[in-house]
Amino acid sequence: MAMRRILKLSAWTRLPLRYRAASSLSLKETLDKTIPEKQEEVKQFRREYGDKKIGEITVDQAYGGMRGLKAMVCETSVLDPDRGIEFRGYSIPECQKLLPKAPGGEEPLPEGLFWLLITGQIPTEEQVNDLSKDWAARADLPPHVVGMINNFPNNLHPMSQFSAAITGLQSESQFAKAYAEGINKTKYWEYALEDSLNLIAKLPTVAAMIYRNCFHDGNVCPIDPQKDWSANFASMMGFDDSQFIELMRLYLTIHADHEGGNVSAHTCHLVASALSDPYLSFAAAMNGLAGPLHGLANQEVLVWLMKIREQVGDDITDDGLKEFIWNTLKSGQVVPGYGHAVLRQTDPRYMCQREFALKHLPDDPLFKLVSRLYQYVPDILLEQGKAKNPWPNVDAHSGVLLHHYGLTEMSYYTVLFGVSRALGVLSSIVWSRALGLPLERPKSMSTIGLKALVGAAK
Repeated sequence: MAMRRILKLSAWTRLPLRYRAASSLSLKETLDKTIPEKQEEVKQFRREYGDKKIGEITVDQAYGGMRGLKAMVCETSVLDPDRGIEFRGYSIPECQKLLPKAPGGEEPLPEGLFWLLITGQIPTEEQVNDLSKDWAARADLPPHVVGMINNFPNNLHPMSQFSAAITGLQSESQFAKAYAEGINKTKYWEYALEDSLNLIAKLPTVAAMIYRNCFHDGNVCPIDPQKDWSANFASMMGFDDSQFIELMRLYLTIHADHEGGNVSAHTCHLVASALSDPYLSFAAAMNGLAGPLHGLANQEVLVWLMKIREQVGDDITDDGLKEFIWNTLKSGQVVPGYGHAVLRQTDPRYMCQREFALKHLPDDPLFKLVSRLYQYVPDILLEQGKAKNPWPNVDAHSGVLLHHYGLTEMSYYTVLFGVSRALGVLSSIVWSRALGLPLERPKSMSTIGLKALVGAAK
């Protein structure tokens, strides 16, 4: 079934099938081969269909955050309302099956997903292992960033520290230096790639330092070149449990990308369209991810779950739980972790985390509570009549898994999200530079202008 669907896709998304077994090229060599093909495909498509209309904008869309407006290109992933997220044409279950895994592991390595996102191809184990070693070799931080992180006050939110440290790393930008020297625009993507690889490699070190400084003794173990990206990240935070490392591999894979219109991805694309380098663009994206309507939602979910346990306990009856849900809604609050701007079904990212929990922590009290909420919240939201999508999203589950393994500092959860999101948005920057996408500058209008446009003004 999956194979038939993949074969129906464009030549670009069929690349994984043609190269899967034979390719032993490096990442740079793979892109050197792939980018010219994609550039020509896009040029020809625009020549033949550039004047075709792809939709109309309503007044509600203009006021409603451009919801559903088809006005961006994102090559790395597509979010279908019914099927969920697909990375280069592959669903999450397909990625779990096809992407390389660590020896003895069951979850995909995020390095493999990055390779898929940036090349469109399923990598070999050799290619993923080489990428793991490459990132380990690039992971050291410049002294001024180490000093910067160590001097942050503990009461500064971890996401604020994360964003500031990334901006501090901008001193290392090869793209910014090359641009200042006047390189040809056809080479932009190469320097954007180098910046992206360096930044992705350094993010676990940055994030681990922030975690250890804020919540522990400040000591961070060194990078082990024999470990994969997720295992090194977990170890630097102080976690060596093999199940937790597997959870990190899953978590960092499924949070990596969610097409181009979400706040963090769109922000990264917008800032990069001004030819800001990947460091500045990603730092801006993290400031968007830190908002409670975006990445901070995973923290909000766990706070609400703790509130349920504190007020009514684990032995609450089904009727009591339903009453608690209704009381939350009647007080003007939302049920955190439910609903999505695009999805019209249960988030596949929620489901793969649920499967992980059923396998590894079926008796965890918080997981049991999440499962009970999954039974009742959708029907209550439908009865209330306000939610177009009453199903749980990724945030409804992720915090519970982290909490189970001892990562209980909820204010840190969005930093983990940010480390993962780098894989998708930085891949997109490389492709934006490869395809020569221009400065993003939509036209805005006033209410008076809109009224005149639709004939409402007198």
